[in-house]
Amino acid sequence: MSDVFVVCSHLSFSWPDDTPVFADLSFTVPGGRTGLVAPNGAGKSTLLKLITGELRPRAGSVSVEGVLGHLPQSLPLAADLTVAEVLGVAPVIRALDAIESGDTSEEHFAAVGNDWDIEERTRAQLERLGLGDVALDRRLGTCSGGQAVTLGLAAQLLKEPDVLLLDEPTNNLDLDARQRLHEALDTFKGALLVVSHDRALLDRMDRIAELDRGEVRFHGGNFTSYEEAARAAREVAEKNVRTAEQEVKREKREMQQARERAARRAGTAARNAKDAGLPKIVMGTLKRRAQESAGRADDTHGKRVGEARARLDAASRALRDDDRIALTLPETAVPAGRTLFLGEGIQVRHGGRPLFAGEGVDLLVRGPQRVALTGPNGAGKSTLLRVVCGQAEPDGGVVRRADGRVAYLSQRLDLLETDRTVAENLAAFAPHLPREERMNLLARFLFRGERTRLPVRALSGGERLRATLACVLSVEPAPQLLLLDEPTNNLDLTSVGQLESALNAYQGAFVVVSHDERFLREIGVDRRLRLAEGRLLETGAPDGAC
Repeated sequence: MSDVFVVCSHLSFSWPDDTPVFADLSFTVPGGRTGLVAPNGAGKSTLLKLITGELRPRAGSVSVEGVLGHLPQSLPLAADLTVAEVLGVAPVIRALDAIESGDTSEEHFAAVGNDWDIEERTRAQLERLGLGDVALDRRLGTCSGGQAVTLGLAAQLLKEPDVLLLDEPTNNLDLDARQRLHEALDTFKGALLVVSHDRALLDRMDRIAELDRGEVRFHGGNFTSYEEAARAAREVAEKNVRTAEQEVKREKREMQQARERAARRAGTAARNAKDAGLPKIVMGTLKRRAQESAGRADDTHGKRVGEARARLDAASRALRDDDRIALTLPETAVPAGRTLFLGEGIQVRHGGRPLFAGEGVDLLVRGPQRVALTGPNGAGKSTLLRVVCGQAEPDGGVVRRADGRVAYLSQRLDLLETDRTVAENLAAFAPHLPREERMNLLARFLFRGERTRLPVRALSGGERLRATLACVLSVEPAPQLLLLDEPTNNLDLTSVGQLESALNAYQGAFVVVSHDERFLREIGVDRRLRLAEGRLLETGAPDGAC
């Protein structure tokens, strides 16, 4: 088999409304682990669908060497499917059962083929991915979102593919499930192409492929190495822009000085000619020659200015647009030690069954703590956040919260009116602010010009999160406790960085549910809680490191 597993040659693709996505895109994917990164909307998922054949290019070709596996970002699976059907092994298992029952029909042997050990291999794969207790006849609708994603991965691995494409595979996975996925991919043989914003996963890659402005560029090493190279390239680009700006200013200044010198020379020559009593025809000739000389000098300097501007344009294009949010939010400050939430014996019942163990859970949040709430999927983290903010009242226990000073951002980011523009939503949240102050605030959250007039439904995930933060943090009085539920899900890496800078400017307390350890470190988490098996425990180390 070749060392090159995927070849994309001169790909062009547009949506049915003729919106272009790629034009004449060519690249190859070698063996080993490759992480594909780009901002949301750049076409990462579209590119994977072109490789699988789900979408057809308008021009160009794609070739794949060997068996292809693909785990899409959204699994099109029906809730009534069994685990065996999701894994694609149900027909073989039915044929094996029929043969063991004495039915020796040829169709059963054809269905089995060489997969006589399919049940053993399936159980081993599920065990490896932490789903050893999941029965093959279990319905998908009874599984969590994380379990469904893991089953989708298991189905692809059971194919024993030569090429495996994964689109945001760690979304909806808790830390333990992410670790098992990492380990499974570490041993994968063949070509792995992963679209992800999970920096821990990207740090396990052999190379990073960057999709930028319709081109794919490869960087050897993991994501940390790529970030360092990108940072160095940005510093060079910024220096080049500054140099080019100075060059344009210098050339324009020299052109103006040359014009002034030519004007002075022309004036002096005219006076000398008049004083010398030269005939008008001679004076006209001298004046024309002076004008021609000045024109040639002006053309020369104008050309130099144009060339300098071209170099500035080139330097500016090389400078990446990865703005960071720059804020000061003193109105969110909270005195150290002030109690923002106190809950004792919190209990919530689902279908009559208690969610938390024993007498319930206790939670105390003081200002300005930065709390990470971790734990496995389904443990009740989102439910606990809803109790803290007052969206859900507990079935037992006592709670006391700083009413009016708590803001909750759910995974759905559903606080804003989707048909209103960004500016209209902010006006509704902060009517006390003059219009000019609201526009300045939106600019600090990177909404400028036409972007402020976009309806919320047209925003990307990262833009919607920024708009929601702008609105929530501008209410009066400002929130002193911010609750965030998986805020980095479906955000591109640039948007994650923007969220980090916003939270680092926030001076109140927050509780954040996240499985992204890099994100938790970047936002300065100083307290960790783990909710598991109905108990809320304080931990002094990163989740999973205890």
